[in-house]
Amino acid sequence: MSYTVIIIIITTLISIAALRNLEIFGRLMFYPYLMHRQANQQYRFLTSGFIHADFNHLLFNMITLYFFGSVVENICGAIGLPIMYPALYLSAIIVSSIAAFVKHQNHSQYRAVGASGGVSAILFATVYFEPWNKIYIIFLPIGIPAVIFAGLYLAYSAYMSKKGQDNVGHDAHFWGAVYGFVFAFLLDLRFSHGQIFMEKLLNPHF
Repeated sequence: MSYTVIIIIITTLISIAALRNLEIFGRLMFYPYLMHRQANQQYRFLTSGFIHADFNHLLFNMITLYFFGSVVENICGAIGLPIMYPALYLSAIIVSSIAAFVKHQNHSQYRAVGASGGVSAILFATVYFEPWNKIYIIFLPIGIPAVIFAGLYLAYSAYMSKKGQDNVGHDAHFWGAVYGFVFAFLLDLRFSHGQIFMEKLLNPHF
């Protein structure tokens, strides 16, 4: 069984359990205010990535992870470092939450859940390795080249984070994406000295 499928199964089971039990949900969610003031709460950086606000939130993240995760997992396997795939995903969930922790550690009403930081990292790792692959978005009839989608995604996430008028974790999206791209670059240094992205970027295909 692939790492991607294992992660999806574990996340789905934990998310469903948390949605059915508010105590579990409360213990696992990302809560910077509490984490800043109480010891032994830092585990929430990771556990919050395994619960979701509702079934639509869970479904969207897991479908995205399934399609893009398999690409990154195959690449990690091809270079003989399959463990780098779960390492990227799990560390991205943590790293992508740091900015929100710093920003909201004094805001008692702020809470967050979801695997979006890890999923964004996986998505942007595929952007690094396949910058001209098409990414399809619901309601758009044509695919967007990954490198163009990446620029729009980062710009939108940064803008909405500053605006701060919705319930979406745009900070996690932005920093998860950046982290995933950097992680892929560092991984690429091992077997092509970081040349893959530039070579593919300079040879576009549509």
